[in-house]
Amino acid sequence: MTAPGACNIAWRLDAWAEAQPDATAVVHRGRTMTYAELRALCDRHAHRLAALGIGPGTRVALMVRPGFDFFALTFALFKLGAVPVLIDPGMGLSNMRQCLAEAAPEAFVGIPLAHLARAAGGWARATLRCRVVVGGWFPGAHRLETVPPREEPFPRVETAPEDVAAVLFTSGSTGVPKGAVYLHRTFDAQVAYLASQFGLGPGGVDLPTFPLFALFDVALGATAVLPEMDFTRPGQVDPRAIVAPIQEHQVTQMFGSPALLDRVGRWGADRQATLPSLRIVISAGAPVPPAVLARFQRLLGPEAVIYTPYGATEALPVAAITAAEVLGETASAWALGEGTCVGQPVPGLELAVISTTDEPVSHWDDAMRLPVGAVGELVVRGPVVSPRYHGRSDHDERAKIPDGQGGVWHRMGDLGRVDERGRVWFLGRKSHRVRAVGGEMLTIPCEAVFNQHPHVRRSALVGVPDPERPGLERPVLCVELEVGQPRRGSEVLRAEILALGQAHAHTRAIATLLFHPRFPVDIRHNAKIFREQLAIWAREQLR
Repeated sequence: MTAPGACNIAWRLDAWAEAQPDATAVVHRGRTMTYAELRALCDRHAHRLAALGIGPGTRVALMVRPGFDFFALTFALFKLGAVPVLIDPGMGLSNMRQCLAEAAPEAFVGIPLAHLARAAGGWARATLRCRVVVGGWFPGAHRLETVPPREEPFPRVETAPEDVAAVLFTSGSTGVPKGAVYLHRTFDAQVAYLASQFGLGPGGVDLPTFPLFALFDVALGATAVLPEMDFTRPGQVDPRAIVAPIQEHQVTQMFGSPALLDRVGRWGADRQATLPSLRIVISAGAPVPPAVLARFQRLLGPEAVIYTPYGATEALPVAAITAAEVLGETASAWALGEGTCVGQPVPGLELAVISTTDEPVSHWDDAMRLPVGAVGELVVRGPVVSPRYHGRSDHDERAKIPDGQGGVWHRMGDLGRVDERGRVWFLGRKSHRVRAVGGEMLTIPCEAVFNQHPHVRRSALVGVPDPERPGLERPVLCVELEVGQPRRGSEVLRAEILALGQAHAHTRAIATLLFHPRFPVDIRHNAKIFREQLAIWAREQLR
């Protein structure tokens, strides 16, 4: 499918509705909607929103639950040339208030509960001029369903590829969430990559456990089967809510965070469950431990492939690797503390390693590239890279490097290296490195050593200020034990775990271990560990 010259991402819904009008687009709570029906609902909503004054360039905070209206409204805003502002509802009221203040939306489209939170918190009060409630009533807001629709197709606004399509906020796993600006060409490039790299497209039946990923299903011509789950807590999902729709609808592909795969994989292993219809599984949001991959792989048929792409809200996808390559080649290096291999960069995207610095980099110079094998900061440039943040020029200075040709390199905020085969190895977040007496210690290589203990579910290396050495930190290992183990551990277990570190030079300096009952994690994937919070907790424990 080839994009027209003017690249409004909504063209993909129109194209699929014409190519396969009777194909199922969305399955939700026992109901189905075809592509023709979804486009018709999208057009009705577009006419309604246009009648309320929403049009090209209007920033619209969209807060509706995953369902038919979620798809129809998102693509309706694209058709209008408006700019949807998409925020994770689980990020907390204070973060949401700040994000909406920065986004400065002119319209707010949401369910009654979202409007209640907006009104109570005074969100975007200074900029809102249009309030629309979906699926209910709220004082002072237009009821979407009561705005008289027009039944004819809505004429899609033909935006340019460089026009802003949406503002997507990061999860805030390493600070306050930031709004990444997505262009229409950004979305179109992402869809093309998903189709070519992972084989997603028409005929596929997808179970998306992250709502924004579900939007790609419609753009790809696949069927989205929405599971009954709390999308802000994938790590606490009832495995039956995942397994049942896979089996009922013969789901062929799914997206799940590492925490969700871990939970479903453990449940399935205990019951010897199988998911033979699944052919493609994509897991992202944090490194996926080899044990989680191996456990989930046993639920699948021999032809199924698990992909673990690497990327960020600002650049996705960057690289990808299969579980077969991890388990067959790179897991042994991971166990020794050499990092997590995330595979080859996707075609068309340029990746480089530069010297680590916390300072802004004013301009790109090819001389900054480090040689193969050198450890440094990962930077990327390409069509899937968000060019800037919305309203955060200070973060643009720290995260973007102008390339001198009108484009930018994005600093991933991650440390890593590239091996002789061109594969990327992730070594941890730049902000999480521990400045110890013997030099900087990186999280992923250190934690992998201790994660080998059978009673360790996961570990996190943090730094606590060293009172005897100003400017340096004391390395502290926080450990969350497997279910069934005493949450406070034991001195015997502590000694066993610390002994693992003595066998490796890069972990030998770790002499302090704290058992934590349950790590704080990000709200989007429940997989990224909030090491900043753990560092504060560790400091209090050691005071």
